[in-house]
Amino acid sequence: MDINMSLIGQMITFAVLVWVSMKFVFPSLNAALDERAKRIADGLAAADQGQQAMVVAEKRAAEALTGAREEASQRVADAEKRAQLVAEEIKANAQAEADRIIAQAKAEAEQQLAKAREALRAQVADLAVKGAEQILKREVNASAHADLLSRLAVEL
Repeated sequence: MDINMSLIGQMITFAVLVWVSMKFVFPSLNAALDERAKRIADGLAAADQGQQAMVVAEKRAAEALTGAREEASQRVADAEKRAQLVAEEIKANAQAEADRIIAQAKAEAEQQLAKAREALRAQVADLAVKGAEQILKREVNASAHADLLSRLAVEL
């Protein structure tokens, strides 16, 4: 065999090998490579979406935390206001109760003073009657002279 024939045979064999590879091997390799490239692209897109979702979630979490803090501070302020109102109400009730007790005590003291005055007037009237009796050396009838005694009590 001649070297030329050998080269032509090798060229034909190589051409058949290239044709078979292009027809059967490369399409499956290209499909596998395309599928892998697609999976990589999908993975990168999912990673980008995940990062964007993470950024959005962080923003939402920060907003929720800020809202929770504001709500907590509002609740604390409301509780302080309610406590202050309750304290003022308790003070007002205590003051009203104290005023009522003082008024009741004053009224009771005035009643006792009036009773004491009446009792003192009665005693003075009795003493006046006894003194007049001693002066006149006779008994003065209190029921007969009630008008005189009442005027005397009023003057005293």
